[in-house]
Amino acid sequence: MWPEARNLQLEIVRDALNRVFKTINNDGKFTVQKFNRDDVDIITREPIREGFLSLYRYRLRHRLFAGGWSPEFEREIMDRGHAVVVIPYDPERDCYVLLEQFRIGALDEADHHGTSPWLLEFVAGMVDKPDEAAETVAARELDEEAGLTASHFHYALTYLSSPGGCTEKITIFVATVDSSQAAKQGGLATENEDIRVHVLPRAEVEALLEHGKINNAASVIGLQWMQLHRQRLLQR
Repeated sequence: MWPEARNLQLEIVRDALNRVFKTINNDGKFTVQKFNRDDVDIITREPIREGFLSLYRYRLRHRLFAGGWSPEFEREIMDRGHAVVVIPYDPERDCYVLLEQFRIGALDEADHHGTSPWLLEFVAGMVDKPDEAAETVAARELDEEAGLTASHFHYALTYLSSPGGCTEKITIFVATVDSSQAAKQGGLATENEDIRVHVLPRAEVEALLEHGKINNAASVIGLQWMQLHRQRLLQR
């Protein structure tokens, strides 16, 4: 992509964000959203399967934009807990630390389109306990998967990964690291993790993103966030 086109895209996004901020009232709530949790009526919640990936069947109804309530209907929702993603960034060398590892969820795409189920992605891990702080998870996973310790964690954003069928919430941090200390391989054998660690210049990582070689949601979202906010982070 030409630099002029990229700059235009960034300006469009910034303008959109400014418009969004103007719709937030003093309580931090969006004034453009009409409904909230009180406008959903959960009638039943039935467990279908409980385990690492739990599945529940809900019967519910909710208020309608046109007025009144919807008919009762069913939805099946997967509950797999919440996750933390860490973007290891070395500002001195202007490079990222990326991981390469096998992902079973990418196997179907590989079968049909000839891609690899070994993905390039950032450090990530699950929140193991309900009261575990997200930054604690970030520090643990950064050490386990990349052999790194952050001099600083910066909270970036939190998003719902697939709210049409899953409760998972993902929190992203940017970790300031010394990439020269990154391990060659990472992960825990007890969790069947086999991770190859890459240290790549920022420009090369952005090119991989541009050409679709980085294609998992958390890494795409994290890199796009960095493209918007990296300069501000460097000024801190």
